Amino acid sequence: MQPSTIRTAAYPAAVFAVYVAASMLLPAAVDLYYSNEDWQVFVVCAFATGAIALTIAAATRAPLSHHGSTQSTFLVVVVLWLMLGFVGALPFYNSSLKLDLAEAVFESVSAITTTGSTVISGLDNLPPGLLLWRSILQWIGGIGVVALGLFLLPLLKVGGFSYFRIESSDIENRPYERFISFLIALVGVYVMMTALCALAYAAAGMSKFDALNHAMTTIATGGFSTHDASFGFFEGNALLWIGTFFMLLGALPFSILVLFFVRGRLDALRDPQIRLFLGYVTAFVVVLAVQRRIVTGEPFDDIIASTAFNFTSIITTTGFASEDYTSWGPFAVTLAFFATFLGGCSGSTSGGVKAYRFLILGAMLRNGLRLLIHPHSIRALHYGNRVVDDQMQRSVVLFVVAFLGSWVFSTVLLSASGLDFLTSMTGALTALTNVGPGLGTTIGPAGNFQPLSDFAKWVLSGTMLLGRLEILAVIVLFLPTFWRN
Repeated sequence: MQPSTIRTAAYPAAVFAVYVAASMLLPAAVDLYYSNEDWQVFVVCAFATGAIALTIAAATRAPLSHHGSTQSTFLVVVVLWLMLGFVGALPFYNSSLKLDLAEAVFESVSAITTTGSTVISGLDNLPPGLLLWRSILQWIGGIGVVALGLFLLPLLKVGGFSYFRIESSDIENRPYERFISFLIALVGVYVMMTALCALAYAAAGMSKFDALNHAMTTIATGGFSTHDASFGFFEGNALLWIGTFFMLLGALPFSILVLFFVRGRLDALRDPQIRLFLGYVTAFVVVLAVQRRIVTGEPFDDIIASTAFNFTSIITTTGFASEDYTSWGPFAVTLAFFATFLGGCSGSTSGGVKAYRFLILGAMLRNGLRLLIHPHSIRALHYGNRVVDDQMQRSVVLFVVAFLGSWVFSTVLLSASGLDFLTSMTGALTALTNVGPGLGTTIGPAGNFQPLSDFAKWVLSGTMLLGRLEILAVIVLFLPTFWRN
């Protein structure tokens, strides 16, 4: 590994840390307004982080010969997200919450990866600045996830099957001739969706503060709430349907949302992964709602609203809950377990395996079965009307293998910390898919991750980052060949 490659990774991480430090001044202002002493913590963390980051940025700004290489890009991705996780943890660690380092990093990593797991209880009485900081981290993480999926992972050929990747074999063939134009449009759509969601929440009865926080974590499909009961704190089905709609929107490819909102491209919505994603969300919700109606006899409008909200939250990896869906019976728990794997679309803020991979795996299975019947036939694999090359097929298979291996490995580590099998298995799964709550009495939708040991929290923090970075982008750093010149 050349020193210049390390500097290549340090510079963008330091620059981004400056922006994160500046964002700490927002919760500082809120705490100062409400006369909460934690405003000083945010100010000190902001200036300390900013000063260190500016120093590093100045020291690593020289022209770099390895800039843009695959090796340096892998390192940039991992270093940037590690930096964000630790910098985001500083206010938690130094605040009145008195979290230890493992807890502070867990909360921060859960936020930036838009997982939504938490070690904090008593949210209803938490200082407003800390509540806002949790939401800001998820909102920043959400747009970071989109950028990761659209721009970086396709270049590394480990994921990010974005609209541009399947539209053309040339990753530079974007809807706009200039990259900056598309980036501005992307941020504009992200901000617009957040504002619309906040206005809708406020109109349906949330306070302005709750509406802003929940809007940021809804669009980011993150799931952090300002109340221990999450959406169970609020009354009425209107808020549940608003949340369901915007969670679905956040799980769609943002490249396609930009084409739709900015250019009016209705044809962009025909992407096959969108149809599959909306199809399995509808199937899960309808089947479970009908089963609950038959078993309980409760009003169907209440059942369909709560089922749609909670299962959309699981499938889009948001993590909100309006009630403890594990109390709906074994059928609901079984569906929730399988829904945890699914995820939204590529280039969205959601996690999980993602719809496009299921489409490609299904096409590969069909082609494989046809070859058993006609072994000498040659059939191209299609994604909609586009041909999927061997490289993309290989990356999908590698991801699935790495996903299963990482899930098993994380489950074993959590079991070694003393957790029971259900908690270990679903905890590892929910961290890897960035969903939030697991199953069981401890980490289920009615609990949180605070009772877990520090070792378990470190394992889960690493697993959340592993899942958010599409696994392969992290694993490659452990290969000896990566560090050779």
